[in-house]
Amino acid sequence: MHEGFVPLVFFTFLAVVIVVPQILKSRDRQRMYEVMRAAYEKGQPVPPDMMAAMTSRERDVEEAYYATPVMQSHRDLRRGIVWLSIGVGLFVIGGLFYAGLYNDGGAAETAMTFGAVGAIPFCIGLAFLALWFFTRGSRR
Repeated sequence: MHEGFVPLVFFTFLAVVIVVPQILKSRDRQRMYEVMRAAYEKGQPVPPDMMAAMTSRERDVEEAYYATPVMQSHRDLRRGIVWLSIGVGLFVIGGLFYAGLYNDGGAAETAMTFGAVGAIPFCIGLAFLALWFFTRGSRR
């Protein structure tokens, strides 16, 4: 099998997993807009649940923007803990690979690779925890 085939399959799969749900969501939203337009043209009232479904994303963004500092602080704490856990998990996986590959060779390279990849989410988690620490008592 060709060496470039595996990365091509991986990135194609990744693109499909990200793009296909967006396309389906866009089509669903377009259908809802068409139903609302047809109802409006016929003079029918638009059902409140349909209107709520159409504006749910806008409300989520609005709620996030107008969140109280305490709510935002808790979000930063949660995100920080999750990102730190992901980073530590990758460090642990690197250590386990190092222990398992020690006699076979390539152990140091594998451990360093997982350590380097784990450093990224670990640093993101530290940044979120710093945000939480410095904004937890502030008022806007």
